Amino acid sequence: MELRQLEYFMAVSRELHFSRAAEKLNIAQPTLSQQIQILEDEMGIPLFDRIGKKTALTEAGKILLHHTKRVFYEIEQAQAALRDLNGLQTGKLTIGSLMTCVSYLLPPAISTFKQSYPNVDLSVFGLRTGDIKKGLLENGLDLGISFLPVEDEELASIPLYTEELSLAVPVGHPLAQEKVELETLEHFPTVLLPENYFLRQLIDSYCAKLGISLHPTLEMTMLESLTQMVSEGIGVTILPAPYLDFLNNSHIVKVRLVNPVLERKIGFVYRKDKYMCATTRAFIDQVTETSSLIKEDVQTL
Repeated sequence: MELRQLEYFMAVSRELHFSRAAEKLNIAQPTLSQQIQILEDEMGIPLFDRIGKKTALTEAGKILLHHTKRVFYEIEQAQAALRDLNGLQTGKLTIGSLMTCVSYLLPPAISTFKQSYPNVDLSVFGLRTGDIKKGLLENGLDLGISFLPVEDEELASIPLYTEELSLAVPVGHPLAQEKVELETLEHFPTVLLPENYFLRQLIDSYCAKLGISLHPTLEMTMLESLTQMVSEGIGVTILPAPYLDFLNNSHIVKVRLVNPVLERKIGFVYRKDKYMCATTRAFIDQVTETSSLIKEDVQTL
């Protein structure tokens, strides 16, 4: 068994189509089929079911895929450790972050980080909490910035900060006051994220403790769309206070919510068994420093 054969096996497992896998690998399809056949002969059992034009993993194929992912994961860990040993500030860092953090927290942190690590290929994706967790577990992400706590035995976290959620209302709205009690919102139209979003679930949990429920007249998945609807008077919404500060929309008034104060905890999330290279640690340090500066700016307002 060779690593090249396992690489070919992984490609076919992802595509479940020999021609597409061969194209991704930049090799001829007959060559790919031959290598998979050799691998199956060595295993002594079929790895794929080929039914007409459809290809599917057999139970043996699923078992091999699980261990093959582990093999390549360990190789990546070794490469990361060796880069640190040689003092090389190169490589690739893939981050999955909450959309709000991508907007106001990460841009200044990334700018400073890239000045120190210009040779690092940095990719940052704005994702939902569930997708961040999935990306980490599948080794598609090196680091996540997500809601805490994250309940999974394979993941660990580092707290970053706690932020308040604020009410956003259009200018001239009856709730455009210094502060508003949460239960008051039950009597006003709202525009919110759908129920499968963690931020919406957090808002609903606070409401449930008060024995109230919000019935949004509109649900939208994009934060920019929510604030646009607020500015046009469609309804009010609840979003992280730092995000609303970042928007600085002259058509929207940020109002503090009280009784209770709504908060969410944000932090870094990563796989416990993943080697944390110097580049990743430097990125964590830079984002932590940036978040501290943002909090200082908010406190002086």
